[in-house]
Amino acid sequence: MAGIDSSALPRINVLESFTETPEPLDFVLPGMIAGTVGALIAPGGAGKSWFALEIAIALAGGPDFLGVGIRQTGDVLYLSAEDPALALSHRLHTVSYAVRDVAADISAHLEIVSLMGRVVDLNQKAWSDAIKKMAKGRRLVILDTLRRFHCADENNGGEMAALLGILESIAGDTGASILFLHHAGKGSVLNGGGDIQQASRGSSVLTDNVRGGQINLAGMTETEAKNYGVADRGSYVRVVQSKVNFGGRSLDRWLQRAEGGLLVPVSLDAAQRDQQPQSGRSRRERGNA
Repeated sequence: MAGIDSSALPRINVLESFTETPEPLDFVLPGMIAGTVGALIAPGGAGKSWFALEIAIALAGGPDFLGVGIRQTGDVLYLSAEDPALALSHRLHTVSYAVRDVAADISAHLEIVSLMGRVVDLNQKAWSDAIKKMAKGRRLVILDTLRRFHCADENNGGEMAALLGILESIAGDTGASILFLHHAGKGSVLNGGGDIQQASRGSSVLTDNVRGGQINLAGMTETEAKNYGVADRGSYVRVVQSKVNFGGRSLDRWLQRAEGGLLVPVSLDAAQRDQQPQSGRSRRERGNA
C-alpha cells in the first residue's frame, strides 16, 4: 500500500465557516443531501422496490406518487439485481396512465439496468469502477438490493465498513447520492420492530455509518389493523424515517398498495370509509382527472 499524502486531504476553512454563510444543503430526498449514502430497509415483499421506483420516477421529473416533495429533479440510475427486465417493464407499464404527458422526459432522465444473473461485487475494482462511471452526472443511484452488490459477510462490521467506504467514494467522486435497498432482520420483523433504526439485517454498521439517512417500510400489525378498522392489513405499509442526519422527518406516513403494487399515501380515517385508494379508480376516471 502506498503512503498517504496527508497534505492532500481536504481541510475545512474554519474561519470562513464562522464568518460567511455556507451555500445551502442540497437535499436529494428528505434527510438525504447530495453525495451521501442512505438506506431503505424493509422485509421481503413489503414493497421496497416499488417505493424506490416511485422515488426514481419522481426525481426524473415524473409524478410524485409518494408525496415525497422533490426539490430538484435530475438524472437517476436504478440498478436492479433481483428482478428480470420483463418484470421491470411490467412495473413501469402499471403507471403508464399517469405519465403519458411526461413519459419522454422521464425516459430521458431515468436509466434502469437489470443486473439479474450477474455476480456483482463492489469489492472488485472492475465493478466499482463500472458503477462509478455509470453514476457520473446522476442525482441519485439506487442499488436493489445491497446483498446483490457484494460477496462479503454482511455480519462482519469491518467488511461492511469497507463496503460502505466504496459506496461513499463513488458518491463523493461523482456527487451522486446512493440509496441502497436492504432486507430487515427476521427477528425485528417478528417482534414488531420493523420500523426501528436497528431493524436492518446484518452488521449495525449498515445503519450506524450511513449519513444519507435510513427509511424503513413496515407492514401493518394486527393491533394497528384493529385500531384503524382495517380488514386487509396486508395492503398497508408504514413509512418511517428511522434515521435522519440532516433536516427533519417528513416522510412518515401510511401507504396503501394500489393497482399492480403501486404505493400511494392514504389517510387511514378515509380508508375506513373507502378501502380503495385514489389511484385505484378506473382508468377512464384517472385519464379525466
